[in-house]
Amino acid sequence: MTALPHPQRHSREAIVPAYDLYGEDKAPRREDFFHAETIAVRSRRYDWEIAPHIHASLTQMLFVARGEVRLHLAGEDRREVGPLLVCAPSGIVHGFGFSPDVEGFVVTASQDFVDSLTRQDALGQHLRTPAILRPDAALTARLEALGTALVEAEQDRFAPNGQRLHHALAEAWLRTTLAAGAPLDAARSTLAERFRVMVEATYREHRPIEHYAQRLHCTVRTLSRQTQVSFGMTPLQIINRRLLFEARRLLRFTNAGCSEVAAELGFDDPSYFSRFYKRMTGRAPGLEKRRENV
Repeated sequence: MTALPHPQRHSREAIVPAYDLYGEDKAPRREDFFHAETIAVRSRRYDWEIAPHIHASLTQMLFVARGEVRLHLAGEDRREVGPLLVCAPSGIVHGFGFSPDVEGFVVTASQDFVDSLTRQDALGQHLRTPAILRPDAALTARLEALGTALVEAEQDRFAPNGQRLHHALAEAWLRTTLAAGAPLDAARSTLAERFRVMVEATYREHRPIEHYAQRLHCTVRTLSRQTQVSFGMTPLQIINRRLLFEARRLLRFTNAGCSEVAAELGFDDPSYFSRFYKRMTGRAPGLEKRRENV
């Protein structure tokens, strides 16, 4: 096994950088976006070291078919060898160090795609949960075959038929990862991740941060420090972000009006929901609804 590169120093107190794709600061407008590439294509440029970072509106699934990876995910660090799947949802701090002989793919999905998945769709929960999974030999072979076809389709994704093929292959690849089974013991038992799971179940109730800290048997200060390390956000930012994502999903992909969305998300006053949405996005929810209908 080829040795991993020496890890770069990373201060947990430092501000975690946010990227579009790693190393790219400016994001083009994307609707229902997928991107796929081999691990080597991007990591080779950075001497096989992808420093801890977040994606504000992209979710990534990393597939290591062969080779070794040193990974940082949601505040946890570990070394693993392939085959391995790593899910890094949007807003989750993650970073990797690869051995130069690594083989595998990184498949990226936009938040619009994740938001379009209903609560009943297993893929939606799968892509919203940071996890490390161990595919068996048969699943590894399927992911390699589909991944190869997906990366080839990447070259023609801007052609009308090519875009549809690329979309279909990307979603098929992501849905295939559902067969990987239960996650390994990582990125699921930290204080920050337990908070995130609680928020997922109760964000419509608009509970104060003190409620979560009490339930988690910690202080608000400790909770804030842990969420900053794992997710690069304060507890309130995590709650508001989850509310925003659900609001965008309901406005864009359902027939619900703005007042109905406000009620669904636990806002007693539709005008307060409008102010919340405008503060978070810079535009009124009614404009979001009309944009989808254009």
